[in-house]
Amino acid sequence: DHLIYVSLKYTRTVDVIKSIVERLINCIELLITALMDKAMDEKKIAEMPQNVIQKCQLVKDIYHDPMIEEMCNFFLKLRKIDKAQFTRSSEYRRHVTMAVTVEDVVLNIDIDTIKAFYESCKGYFEYVLTLVEGIKEGRVWKGIPHDDTWPNHKE
Repeated sequence: DHLIYVSLKYTRTVDVIKSIVERLINCIELLITALMDKAMDEKKIAEMPQNVIQKCQLVKDIYHDPMIEEMCNFFLKLRKIDKAQFTRSSEYRRHVTMAVTVEDVVLNIDIDTIKAFYESCKGYFEYVLTLVEGIKEGRVWKGIPHDDTWPNHKE
């Protein structure tokens, strides 16, 4: 939240956009790992692959869920964006843009695009949380564990 709503708003640099892309990649990678852990607990797989691309494919094969498939594809796209060469334009202005070429297509990532990426990631987080923890839809995760082991935990 802070990178989007404070750092990017006030600095308006491509470095912050790049940092946000890296954070989104890390977030989705953790979601994929959580799904893999759940599959291991349910004895659907014997061991977890170390390669992230193999994890994505295995998660798609295990869950057969359009949202999970979309999340994995988005994750792979973000990784390509992160590794691609980029150019900067309009830094320190509202229309700061990081232009990257991925698979012969130029993607212009600006403030609005990165916010949309962030909102997608939040949606994936809430969806995976409902799958992993079995929480009913509509319940908002407060950033604390869902048991009584956390100090001052109140439902």
